[in-house]
Amino acid sequence: MIDREPPYPRKPPLGTSKKLVRLAGIALVVLIAAGAFAYVNGSLDPQRLTPGRVVDVFEHNNGVHPGYRRNHPKGICVAGYFESNGAAAPLSKAQVFASGRTPVVGRLALPTGNPYSPDSAAPIRSFAVQFTQANGQQWRSGMNSMPVFPVGTPQAFVDLQIATAPDPKTGKPDPARPPAFFAAHPEAQPFLAWVKTAKLSASFVTETYNSVNAFVLVDAQGKRQPVRWSLVPQVKSDAPAPQTKDYLQQDLSAKLASGPQRWDLVLTLANAADSTNDASKSWSGEHKTVSAGTLVVESDSAQLDGQCRDINYDPLVLPSGIEGSDDPLLVARSAAYASSYLRRTAEVDQLHATPAQEKQP
Repeated sequence: MIDREPPYPRKPPLGTSKKLVRLAGIALVVLIAAGAFAYVNGSLDPQRLTPGRVVDVFEHNNGVHPGYRRNHPKGICVAGYFESNGAAAPLSKAQVFASGRTPVVGRLALPTGNPYSPDSAAPIRSFAVQFTQANGQQWRSGMNSMPVFPVGTPQAFVDLQIATAPDPKTGKPDPARPPAFFAAHPEAQPFLAWVKTAKLSASFVTETYNSVNAFVLVDAQGKRQPVRWSLVPQVKSDAPAPQTKDYLQQDLSAKLASGPQRWDLVLTLANAADSTNDASKSWSGEHKTVSAGTLVVESDSAQLDGQCRDINYDPLVLPSGIEGSDDPLLVARSAAYASSYLRRTAEVDQLHATPAQEKQP
């Protein structure tokens, strides 16, 4: 979920190699959140880790790819609309939930640190969406196909970053560190359970994308309801992933050529006992859900010149009627996204500058 990374280990003991490869790839999704969270929390003082320094870590580990996002750099812009059915309007005064259409600009992506990675590099897919209401207010949401984060505290995120960091001499992480880290963090069990069953999808359009973090809906009377949300595909498939490098974008374009692609926006309402400040905890048991409407993707375009290019999918850009929860990762993500966005867009300006413009001070 992030403008968001470690290489793969030496062969570990028998029976753990596939799991470690998955963990190394999936750890990239939480890496930027780790540094940004530490920055906001201040837990790394006196040598404070700022969002800029977090981005430096990504560049060190993955190289610099001018004009690309520092995390999830391989992606494609999409555009369409959200058709609200009005079912969520009693829960939130946000215009997006009133019956009718709201235009959206989104981005489907692969969570690696290299824009040239093969689509098989990690089983996670991401979907970032910007809804623009008639009153000009926006709702931006970054979602991932994983249901939870591995851990939920600043120190645990920092420790995870250390456990998956590459050795400068080998370019690979110590194969013993990830298993040792997860053994010391039993709260990661929901995440590890998902890792065991995660499969490479053959298509962006058959994935479910989850907010992972909790948010709060506020109605016209000020009543507050914590929620998590998911985009659930209307078409599902268990087809195996192709072996080609860029099959996700090719598949998306082919499917859109035959018609719009659709996801249902499903809100899961928190129960009183559910944690809203820990993204590593799943909400188990019976929960009320509300299908708020359908997100429809009608077209795609290359990310370097498409509508999504200059959008910072900051999860705290929210309209009246939707608020961030007490989950500290939200503030952390917002800070890191901003740093990455400024660096990336400056590079885009340089790439598109004319020779005369480049000479100007």
